[in-house]
Parts: sequence; C-alpha cells; structure tokens
Amino acid sequence: MAIEHLKKNGLLKIMGIRLSFGGLQVLNNINLSVRQGEILCIIGPNGAGKTSLLNCINAHYRPQEGDILFEGKSIIGLKPHQAAALGIARTFQKVELFQGMTVLDNIKLGRHMMMKFSLTGSFFRFPGLVRDEISHRAAIEEEIIDFMGLSGFRYSPVGVLPLGIRKRVDMARALAMKPRILLLDEIMSGMAVEEKEDMASYILDVQRDMGMTVVWIEHDLAAVMDLSDRVCVLNFGTKIAEGSPDEVREHPKVIEAYLGRQRK
Repeated sequence: MAIEHLKKNGLLKIMGIRLSFGGLQVLNNINLSVRQGEILCIIGPNGAGKTSLLNCINAHYRPQEGDILFEGKSIIGLKPHQAAALGIARTFQKVELFQGMTVLDNIKLGRHMMMKFSLTGSFFRFPGLVRDEISHRAAIEEEIIDFMGLSGFRYSPVGVLPLGIRKRVDMARALAMKPRILLLDEIMSGMAVEEKEDMASYILDVQRDMGMTVVWIEHDLAAVMDLSDRVCVLNFGTKIAEGSPDEVREHPKVIEAYLGRQRK
C-alpha cells in the first residue's frame, strides 16, 4: 500500500531503494515522496546515508533495488547529465567551482545544456549562436545573479571569494539550469551565523519566488526546524522518521539517534 501511495503522489518518488557497496548496506528500503513546491530536509547523524540518497536521486549512484520516479518516469539507469536535463540540479558538500573563472562564467556553465552549439559555428562565431549566448547570459544576469545577491561579484574570480559567497555561486549555477527540483547538500556547512541567515533567506526566496521544490541535507537543526515543511530522518541507512518539524523533533527514535538515549 505504501508503494502505491508513493506512485500516485509527489513530484519525486523514492520506492524501496536499497544501495550497498560490497558488504556495506548504505540505504535500506527507503521510501519517500517529495511534494511539488515544498522544502524537504533530510537529516541524520554522520554516515546515515544522506548524501548517498541524493547521489541516487541525481543518478550519480545506481541502487541495486527499488525505483525512483521523477514526474512519473523512472530515472534508474540514467546518467547524471540525463537526470540534469530532466530538471534535477544539485550543489555539493564540497564546493565544486572553477577557482580561476569568474562568478559569471561559473554560473553560465549551469546553462550549457540549453545553449546551441556546433564546432564550426563556435569557431566562426555565427550570428545565431552569438545571439543565443547573449540571450542566455542576459537571463543569467537578470534572473540568477541579481536574485542571489551576486551582482557585485560577477567579474570576480571565484577563488578569491569567501566561502559564503562561493556557496551562493554554487547554488546560482544549479539554478541556472532552470531545474524542477533543487538538491542542496549541506549548503550551510562551514558558514558563519550571518552567512547562514543569508542562505536561509535565499532558500525561502527560491521556494516562494521561483516555485522551486527543494530537498536539502543539513546538520544545523535550528535552521532545519525553521525552514522545512517536512523532515525525513535517516540513521544507519534506514528511515526512522518523517513528518513536520514538530513531529520529528519529538519522535523517540530521532531523540535516541541524536542523543544516544531514549527520552524520558
């Protein structure tokens, strides 16, 4: 019955996923539905399988069992670039940007799949290709760079910028793909308090103003409880709780996983 419910509800449906590396069970029968337009946070102690689950969603890992449906179609067996083309974008725990390139050029890379390309046309700078490139650049500057508060840094090399700004560039590059769902892997990790507050605002703005569905992994539980519509909790590769922030906060298995004891 749970699997049938997942098939009928949600933008993204994770059904009975099992993932192992050798004899190590990383994900064990994970069932989860992500609703259109919500912010869903995945939490859990280190090693719980959170990043591995995101890696399955964006087709970086292929689970041995189960299925993942995105907009009603299975994405099992796709390559990461194929999943990206469907509208699944993500950031990474470790910021993966080209340090010597400008903020603008890094963000433009997120739009490359939508741009026209031919080797001959690029060499001779055919007018149609030039107009296409200019159009995409204008859209990025107007819709993404300004939105993420990066206007003052657009021509700065990424390598000279502080971590908080680089994290915003990473998120902006993902948004440049015009995704249907945005996966954020510890986007606030390593940030100062003020930077976390700024990032929290951007996440809420992305949901409200862009209508974006957000799935994120986070260790800052105060931020999780403030921002999330729903929370999924993993522990040792198993889902132990799912619900509203208030429901999850009081769940005995969650308390035990984080504190190592049952609440009295």
